[in-house]
Amino acid sequence: DPDMPFVPSIPEDQFILVEEGDPTVIPCRTSDPNAQVTLINSLDKAVYAFYDSKQGFIGNFPAGSYTCKTMVKGVEFKSDEFLVYILRATSQLPVEIEALKTVYKTGETIVVTCVVFDNEVVNLQWNYPGKVKEKGLIKLDDIKVPSQKLVYTLTIPEASVKDTGDYECTARHATKEVKENKKVVITVHDKGFVHLEPQFSPLEAVNLHEVKNFVVDVQ
Repeated sequence: DPDMPFVPSIPEDQFILVEEGDPTVIPCRTSDPNAQVTLINSLDKAVYAFYDSKQGFIGNFPAGSYTCKTMVKGVEFKSDEFLVYILRATSQLPVEIEALKTVYKTGETIVVTCVVFDNEVVNLQWNYPGKVKEKGLIKLDDIKVPSQKLVYTLTIPEASVKDTGDYECTARHATKEVKENKKVVITVHDKGFVHLEPQFSPLEAVNLHEVKNFVVDVQ
């Protein structure tokens, strides 16, 4: 089609996510398989890479915006803009699970954190006693400095005895067959179970240099 030499791209094709070090495709395809196509970066400079009219430009591209252009009967045409995002991902999947405490009383808020290191391309799922009722609130913090880590925080407000059990996070690599799971056991008690009986008054007096013992019975 001389009036539309570049095949229209859908929005999903214009955002290209690629793992660090991996080749990718900038999918500016032409309706004329013999068209001479040039790849231009955000600085309006030509980028040299292998071109396949059925796929687009293939190669290792730095993060940034790219546009393709071609000439038809002396008229220049430009493709849509394509944005390349480089994501950090390692073949290993270091994961840690953290809980500030593992014993709670009814009514308290349970907080469990799962941290994935050195990876941005991760799918993470939680399994916990209240999952069926969707009781948990999940928050994600993507921290890049001083190092890359994804911090997933699971919060269970107004905990009850039924929230006792295993809290497990499973991280799966989005592009590789790698997964890692970690687990912590949380216990929720209906009420406090330590009873203190002080064997002294709220106010006690002592003479100078006198030694006095203060005794507490713990049940």
